[in-house]
Amino acid sequence: MSSSTEWPLWEVFVRSRRGLSHTHAGSLHAPDAEMALRNARDLYTRRSEGVSIWVVPSAQITASSPDEKDSFFEPAGDKPYRHPTFYDIPEGVKHL
Repeated sequence: MSSSTEWPLWEVFVRSRRGLSHTHAGSLHAPDAEMALRNARDLYTRRSEGVSIWVVPSAQITASSPDEKDSFFEPAGDKPYRHPTFYDIPEGVKHL
């Protein structure tokens, strides 16, 4: 039988009863998605605080680098039309 260090690493996301979105709960090793899901349920929702669990292979996650944050997010800065300061709000509108 393989040791747990040879199993792939899975990232676990849990949606709580109060929350609308899944949040990262932690990581675990498991041989396949079904076992990762079962282990995540046992490890991260012991007190019935979750209503939904996602498990994602860590190797499948692609993330931006914090070191490149300025250059990566810079293109959004040259689009001032995305800011509401360029729009007039009609007088009849109470909530926008």
